Formats: sequence, structure tokens, C-alpha cells
Amino acid sequence: MITHRTSNRTILSLIGGAAAIAVAITAFAMGDGPAHAQVAAKVESQTRPNFGVLLDPPTRGSRNRRSQHRRYDYGQHRPDWRPGPLRPGGEEIVLIDCGGNPGTGAVEDAVRRVRPGGTLVIRARGGACVGWLNIDKPLTIIGEGGFDPRDWGSNPEPTLMAPDGLPCMTVSQGVRVEIRDMIFASPRAGDAACIVSYGAEIVLNRVAFRHGGDEAAIYADGGLVDIRNAIIDAQTIAPAIVADGAVLNAHELAVTGAQSGLEIAPAGGQTSRLSNVTLKGTGAPNAFGPRSIGIVIRSGREYGRVEIENTAVLGYVEGVAIEGASVNIANSRIGRSDKGVVLYNGELRLTDSRIRASEVGVAAASGHAVVANNVFSGVREVIYAESRASVEASGNRVWSQYLCRAQFRDRYRGRYEPYWRDGDGWQCMYGAYPQNWWESEDGLLGLPYQDDGYQLDGYRDYQSGIGYYTREGQYVRDVGTLVRERPRRIASGPFSRGGRRGGFLGSLFLLRNSASIP
Repeated sequence: MITHRTSNRTILSLIGGAAAIAVAITAFAMGDGPAHAQVAAKVESQTRPNFGVLLDPPTRGSRNRRSQHRRYDYGQHRPDWRPGPLRPGGEEIVLIDCGGNPGTGAVEDAVRRVRPGGTLVIRARGGACVGWLNIDKPLTIIGEGGFDPRDWGSNPEPTLMAPDGLPCMTVSQGVRVEIRDMIFASPRAGDAACIVSYGAEIVLNRVAFRHGGDEAAIYADGGLVDIRNAIIDAQTIAPAIVADGAVLNAHELAVTGAQSGLEIAPAGGQTSRLSNVTLKGTGAPNAFGPRSIGIVIRSGREYGRVEIENTAVLGYVEGVAIEGASVNIANSRIGRSDKGVVLYNGELRLTDSRIRASEVGVAAASGHAVVANNVFSGVREVIYAESRASVEASGNRVWSQYLCRAQFRDRYRGRYEPYWRDGDGWQCMYGAYPQNWWESEDGLLGLPYQDDGYQLDGYRDYQSGIGYYTREGQYVRDVGTLVRERPRRIASGPFSRGGRRGGFLGSLFLLRNSASIP
């Protein structure tokens, strides 16, 4: 009931509320479909059901108990903390066991699974993995079985075998790959090399290659090849390793089977180094196929440098050929060759080494060469230099039956003595060539000992004062020569011309003493 005391504002509010209710009822009556609750309210009712007084209000102790069961407490980060970038996809270490099943693509898929900088472990218990590894990211490849170069004679099974006509591995530009304890096999490579790289860095340690084809076992166009404790058996007419504009560092490397050993076009500004390397050639003549050269160093766009130390180059027509670079050879051995070192152009420094050649020890067509304190054996000419070449030779020793033949000069009364003429920067050595030197040279090829030293018949007795030589160099053994020579030596002193018993009386004295000798 509205009395006269009710204010006008209250009356207006009541009338407005009644009108709103009437409008709502009218809209509900005129609606075509059923009424629906709000979605937010529905979700709220499902996620937080109202249990009334059954819910206890949260307390500080309950909040602390829940936080103790969290594995990570994200609230401990600083306000300015931001998570780092996501790591690239892939696995850190991938182990692949191919089991000798070719054509499955398992080893190629394993390379794709490894993340950049990861490690690929290859297991070859059931047989070698057959595939072509295309490396386009930094990677480390390890053979699970391991490899010891000293066990190469036991013919170990390969770890990775290349498909016919394809390489074992290709490495993209700018990628660094480290390979350990692996045995590569490419018996039917054809025109493909086993490892091909373009501007990449390849580091090999305790690896071996069995390669058969028309190309090199390792071909590097730019970049770096560092190979240590390795064996390469390359049945090819090409060099076993080709480094074209690349830096080649080799230590404890053995190369067999290839018609040529190493071909290096050194990069400018960096030095390629070979130490403790053994190259065994086939001894094929130059009349068939490419030239048989142990180490050929070619000129590139830039003038490079190569250092060779404690290296054996055996069984090649030319031991080392230099075609436009700076090369230093020290404490090395070159054997079973026609020409030891050939300098076509560039610079050569050859010191403290042994060169065994059938024709020329050092041949220089042009350039500058320093040849000092070396041993030459079996040569017909120690140093040959054309007009465009300059050679500085000193302190070299020679064992040669051709160069070191004795010449004979008249001593007295038709008796001749031997003498040797020293060459320019070298001198002949009398006696046998040391056999222990032979064993570390041609003996490594399984050849029997051959003495290149010149042996003059009866020379040791002649040095003791027994016998003499004829003009033709024939030794005449005469035991009385030692006694008969004594008056002559006296006559050359006080009994010579101008002495007390010189001239005719001195001659009579000599004849009388000679006749008294039985």
C-alpha cells in the first residue's frame, strides 16, 4: 500500500521494475527456441562445483604443502628472466647397426637424425653398412669396433662400404667432420673418390681405406685434411690423396698400391706438413698411364709451402716432383726410383736425407735448390742442373759403382796408385753401403740387399803397403813391395837430387838394396 508518505523517487523505481519484468516475460513468450544458460557459467559450474560448506577456505599451510610437491618452482626466476632459444631438432648420439643390409637407407637416415655437432656411432657386427653419407652439418663419426693400424695385416672387416660407382662420403663446404676408428671400403668406385670434400675440414684418426677405381681415395678441393694413424690401400692409377688448394697434414700415414702417392696443390699462406709417412709405389714405368710420382707438388693460384720430414718414398719413377712451390725435405728416404727429386720450378731445400736412384739424385730444370749433408747411392749423376736453375751443394756423400770408380796415376816404375775425384759438393765413399740403411729403404719393399758401394780389388792390402796396380787397374799382389818402397821413400828425402847421395850414386844405392831382398 502506497501512502502519502512514500516519496516520488520510490514510486518511480517500483514502476520501472514492474515494467522491466513485463518486458522480460513478453520476450520469453515471443521466443521461438528454448532458453540456454551462458557458456561461461556452464564452464564455471563444471570446473568449480559448489559443495557449499564442505569446502574449507584456503590457508597458508595448505598452500605451502602444495608447493612442496612441485618439481619445478617457476616462481623463483627473476622478473626479467626469459627462456633461451629452442635447441635444433635431432639427437645428440645416434647408434646405427646396419647388419650388412644394403639398400635400406638406414645409415643415411641416421645421419639426418643426428643434430649438428652430434655423434654418429656405426656398428658393423653383422657386416658393413652400405651407403653414401652426405654430410651437411658438423658431425663426429665413430666406428664402434675401433681400429688399430698395427692389425691391418689381419684383414679386418670394413665399417662402411660405398655403393658401386658412388663415394663413401661427401662433405659440404664449411663443415667440419671428425672421423675415428673407421674402415672405409669402395672396391668398385669407378670414377668416384671414397671421400669428397669442397672447402670442408676433415679430421681422420685411426682410419683405413680399401679403394679401387680410377680416382683418388680422398679428394679435397680447398679446406683442410688432417689424417693421422691411417692406412690407405688404393688400387688406382690416380694419386691416393689429392689436395687441390687444400692444406694437407699427415702423420703416421701409410699408402700402398697407388701408381702415385700424394698430389698437393698447396694453399697460400698455410703450410702442408707430412711427417712419418710411408709411400710404397708399384714401380710402374712412365710409358703406361700417368707419371708414377711419389709426391707431386703442383703450383696453384697462390704460392704455397710444403714441409716433409721423416718420410719414406719408395717404388716410384720420380720420388718427389716440384712444379712451383717451396718445399723443405729433411731426414727422409727416397728409394727404388729413377730420379730422386725433380725440381721443375720453385724452391727446394734437401737436407740430411738418403736418396737411392738409378739415374739422377737431384735434377733441377729451373728454380733454386739447396742440397746439403745427404747420402746418394746407385746414381749415375748426383746433381743435374740446367742453365735456368741454381744449385748450392755441400757435404753430400755418394755410394755408386758408376761415379765412384777409381782412376789410376803413375807412381813410379810402372806402378800405379788409385785416386778419386770429388764432385761439386759431394765426395765418393769407399766400402759397402750400410745394410741397415738398405732395410729402411728398398728393404721395405721386400727386395734383397744390393750393395751399391764401389769395391776396388786389393785396396785394403794396398793401404797396408802390399802390392800395386797396373795402368788398367789390375791389382798385383807383391809381398816384397813394402820393403822395396822403403829406399824410395828415403830417396825422396836426402837421396833426392841435391842431397848427399842424389843422382847416379843414389840410384846405385837403391838398386843394390833392392837386389839384396830375397
